[in-house]
Amino acid sequence: MLSVGFRALFRREILRFVRRPKNTFMPPAITNVLYFAVFGVILGGRIDEIAGYPYILFIVPGLVVLGAISNAFENASFSIFHGRWNEYIHETLTSPLSYVEMVVAYVGASAVRGLVVGVIIAAVGRAFVPIGIEHGLFLVATMIVITALFAGLGIIGGLVARDFDDLTVMNQFILRPLVFFGAVFYSLETFEQAWQINLSLLNPMVYMVDSVRFGLLGHSDLIGVGILPGPYADFAPLVSLGVLTTGTLLVMAIDVYLFKIGYGLTD
Repeated sequence: MLSVGFRALFRREILRFVRRPKNTFMPPAITNVLYFAVFGVILGGRIDEIAGYPYILFIVPGLVVLGAISNAFENASFSIFHGRWNEYIHETLTSPLSYVEMVVAYVGASAVRGLVVGVIIAAVGRAFVPIGIEHGLFLVATMIVITALFAGLGIIGGLVARDFDDLTVMNQFILRPLVFFGAVFYSLETFEQAWQINLSLLNPMVYMVDSVRFGLLGHSDLIGVGILPGPYADFAPLVSLGVLTTGTLLVMAIDVYLFKIGYGLTD
C-alpha cells in the first residue's frame, strides 16, 4: 500500500510538468518534426535502406530514446536542484517518508515524463512513416527501465550541480552526444573494422537504442554483429535489458544512499 506522503510527492512531481506542456511537451515534438523532416525525408531519400528498413523508419527508435531519456534526466535533475536552490526540498526531507519512497517518487514521476515524450516522438514519426511494434512487452519494459535509469542519474546530477549551467552541460554536452554516437543514425553492421564495432560497444547508449529498435522493428544490431557466441546470439536483447535493469537498480540504490547521508541536500 502506497503511503499518503508518497502519493502526494509523486503527484506534485507529475503536476510540475503536466501544468506546463508548452515547456515540457511542445519542444520535443517540434524538434523531432525537424529531425524527421531533415534526416528522414530530405536526407533519407538519398540513403539506401539500412538493415532492410527505410532510413526514416530505422532512426525512429533512436530518436525515441534520445527524447525519453533526455526528458527523464532533465526532469529529475531540475526538480532536485530547484528544490535545493529554493530550499523547499527540506519539507520533503522532514516528512514521514522513507528515503526509498522519496527516490521512487522522484524517479517515477521523471520516468513518466520520459515515457510520455517517447510516445509523442513515436506519434510524430508515425506521421512520416508507418510504425509497427514487433515485441510490445519487451519495448514497454525497455522504455520503463531506461527512463528510470536516467531519472536516477538525474537525481545524482541535481545533487552534484552547483548552478543551473551545470545541468545544461550534463544534458547537452554529455548525454546527447553519447546518444548521437549510440547508433541512432547508423547501424553497427555498416562498420567494416572490428575495432569500430568494439569501440561503439563501449557506449551504453548503443544497448538502449538497440533494445528499443528490437522492440519496435524486431531488428537488433547486437545480434547481427555477434556480441554473444553463436548459439546465444539471439539472446543479446534480453541480456542488454538485464544489464540495464541491474544498472537502474544500482543507480537508484546510490540515490537512496545519497539522500540518507544528505549529500548536496543540506549545503
